Amino acid sequence: MSTAAKPAPRTMRVLLVGANEEDFFLIREILERTRNTLAADLDHAHSLEEARAMLPRKDYDLILFEYATGDADALAFLAEFHQAGISVPFILLTEEADEKTVAEIVQAGAWDCLAKSQLDGANLVRTMRTTMALRSLQQEQRSAEKSLRILSRAVEQSDDMVMVVNRNGIIEYVNPTFQALTGYSRDEVQGKTPRLLKSGEQGREVYQELWNTLLSGNVYRGILVNRTKKGDLIYVEQSICPVRDAAGQITHFISNGRDLTERVRMEAQLLQAQKMDAIGRLAGGVAHDFNNLLTIITSYSELALDDVTPGSGLETKIQEILLAARRAAELTRQLLAFSRKQPQILRLVELNQVVGGVAKTLRRLIGEDIEFSFVPGKGLGRVRVDPVQIEQILMNLAANARDAMPQGGHLCIETASVTLDEAYIHNKPAVIPLGHYALITVSDDGAGIPPNDLPHIFEPFYTTKPLGEGTGLGLATVYGIVKQSKGFIWAYSEPKPGTIFKIYLPSTVAAVEPADEPAPSRPEQMPRGSETILLVEDECAVRRATAEFLTLQGYTVLEAKDGLDALSVARTYGPAIHLALTDVVMPNFSGGELARELAALRPETRLLFISGYAGKTVLDHKVFDLETNFLQKPFTLKQLSGKIRAALDRRALPATPSLQ
Repeated sequence: MSTAAKPAPRTMRVLLVGANEEDFFLIREILERTRNTLAADLDHAHSLEEARAMLPRKDYDLILFEYATGDADALAFLAEFHQAGISVPFILLTEEADEKTVAEIVQAGAWDCLAKSQLDGANLVRTMRTTMALRSLQQEQRSAEKSLRILSRAVEQSDDMVMVVNRNGIIEYVNPTFQALTGYSRDEVQGKTPRLLKSGEQGREVYQELWNTLLSGNVYRGILVNRTKKGDLIYVEQSICPVRDAAGQITHFISNGRDLTERVRMEAQLLQAQKMDAIGRLAGGVAHDFNNLLTIITSYSELALDDVTPGSGLETKIQEILLAARRAAELTRQLLAFSRKQPQILRLVELNQVVGGVAKTLRRLIGEDIEFSFVPGKGLGRVRVDPVQIEQILMNLAANARDAMPQGGHLCIETASVTLDEAYIHNKPAVIPLGHYALITVSDDGAGIPPNDLPHIFEPFYTTKPLGEGTGLGLATVYGIVKQSKGFIWAYSEPKPGTIFKIYLPSTVAAVEPADEPAPSRPEQMPRGSETILLVEDECAVRRATAEFLTLQGYTVLEAKDGLDALSVARTYGPAIHLALTDVVMPNFSGGELARELAALRPETRLLFISGYAGKTVLDHKVFDLETNFLQKPFTLKQLSGKIRAALDRRALPATPSLQ
């Protein structure tokens, strides 16, 4: 059985510095005789200058230096190399040296001294071996110190929180990231336990599992909810490892924590956004079914008014049914506004009327413990806005004010007419056109918005509410609506006075566009006609009620249960069809598809769309002009009659329907 030969030891490179040639030959001879014990090659520098030139050219392991007592240049040479950080060990060869001289030599940087009178093979090899062993030891030490320095810098500069506790759970060290995230300084936590970070958001069993895992010698990994010095919650992905001594006993635990607060917040916002989208979809579907039912109720109630005696008790009861149906329709409209499913439909309106209408519903939103007041201004002029979106703005701001006043308070909405001049817009951080504006001021005396949060409140997904209680989209939506309406908004807030929002909307002196009359009326007061109308409605009860009303108004009514049925009627019916009154969203064939087919088949037929879905859904079905050829369910019979006459009486007849 063969044994692998051990590799030959590396040959040392030794430099002798000194002018004595005899010493060089003596030392070289000694090294040659002892090569089996210590392999070394010897070079000779005759002077300090020559040594300075030779040292950079070769990596020497050892320098033998001839020293004469009182040789100041030699001591300076040693000090020079010592201060330069050169780690090559020096052994001084001296004629004689007392204790004082030896101390000077060692202080200058020498590793050892050897008297020339004792210069033989045994002494030289022993001294060289001892020196090289010390050098190696100084190097397992320098390397360890370097590793410790690197480790220390890494821990101090780590983006993760690092905490070291002893076996008893007493904190002995925390890094700067720990201090930055928790708000506690190193002095504040040293000597304390990690219990000062407990948030109360997790049960006792979480911490029991943590300590059971660690004391059994295993690594704990989990997500902990901690509380900072300011009281904020932070989510930390924690990894805690036991530290053992040489005997294998656990002495400390090192905790490494990664801040997940922002990620958790974003995930919660995404989940909330998905929930909001689901609610919006549900709202659209519920609104459609509700609006169809309300259309049936209102239509038959209005038809019933034609058969009762004016002023009778039965008429009063039917009027109450109509009022209740319209209140239900208003709630449905609010649901659609909440789910942000309505597109912007701009109208020239009197702002006080719009805000006043919303103010009536705000009391139910904010609760009885909050005092509410509406102060309408004078001479506002008219503003071009979407009334539904103004309602959405005020609902959002009122909801925020309610949350800021959990113990009650005062919410006030005011309107005023203002003229912005150069003095006002000077130093404002936005480009603001000069001119006349209608101002809406919403103020509360709640907790206020912290100064650090105030510049960010209009940013999407930015919220100061606790996790799960706010989407961060409310004020972003408010800002978007105001900008879409060519206005601008400022927020002012202080802890005691509360919060003030000021919304500036451009005003004009143009005439107000007439709104649809909400009061119930009798069918005989409505405009009549004799044209032929193709009524396309998949909801049977809605179709029957609408057909009965149109027949009473003198129209010839052709009924169709969906788009395909309507297309069949249009192909087979001989006389002219003056108007197609069609639902938008239907099975088999939508109103938009029917409109395209009718444009080719009967280009003279005008179009009026109706739908119980939100306006955005209607737009998705390619109905373009919501103001002129669209009527939202539930509608009154007077509204329907007016829209039909407007569609039939328009002078300019388009060759194709107004579609996207």
